[in-house]
Amino acid sequence: RSYRGQILVLTYPLIGNYGIPSAKEFDEYGLPKHFEWIEGISVSALVVGEICKTPSHWRAQSTLSKWMESHGIPGISGIDTRALTKKIRENGSILGRIVYDYPENPKALTFNDPNVRNLVAECSVKEPMVFNATGAPRICAIDCGLKLNQIKCFVSRGARVDLVPWNHPLDESQFDGLFISNGPGDPVVCKDTVIQIQKILKNGRKPIFGICLGHQLLSTAIGCKTYKMKYGNRGHNLPCVH
Repeated sequence: RSYRGQILVLTYPLIGNYGIPSAKEFDEYGLPKHFEWIEGISVSALVVGEICKTPSHWRAQSTLSKWMESHGIPGISGIDTRALTKKIRENGSILGRIVYDYPENPKALTFNDPNVRNLVAECSVKEPMVFNATGAPRICAIDCGLKLNQIKCFVSRGARVDLVPWNHPLDESQFDGLFISNGPGDPVVCKDTVIQIQKILKNGRKPIFGICLGHQLLSTAIGCKTYKMKYGNRGHNLPCVH
């Protein structure tokens, strides 16, 4: 879900070899067994060199193409993805779009910048959800674009997880720890989230931790400034300047 609003380019030569498994298989906690979210596809489009039309895997229920089509997500193949990656490497993350026919005047095309939208609000849950209701400790997870594996990591260790919307009012008497998830876009637009984090920080009685965008929101809450890097950060650590 961190790729919300983005066109994803995959450089591996052949994509879709294993196909798509069933979305109706669930684990012991009632969560989809093979997917990182409950429903849908987060990317805006997919770019590959070659797409496999005859996947071979015992779990495969659909081809990649059919799965994307069922969710209304466009894709394109036959692209020199390594040459495209070189352009991205030289220019940084760039705006793009997929067009069906080659335009007479490519320079006349318009591009939509997803970073002007509140992507977190778009992909966050709309109502609180509870996982492993009888578990402990009780973790409040702010959904900024969370991956299901994060919930699975909590509940497999016995914790209860209350997943709340990005702008949900926080009451520290209702949880033992606060978790701020990963997500897409610019932390600057998540002012409501930052205000709630600051409220919990002010009392200083509950542990708080975050991943990716969650780190940035936590940093913003204590007065740090963020800015967009030339390339998206893909590592475990976030660079900072003292």
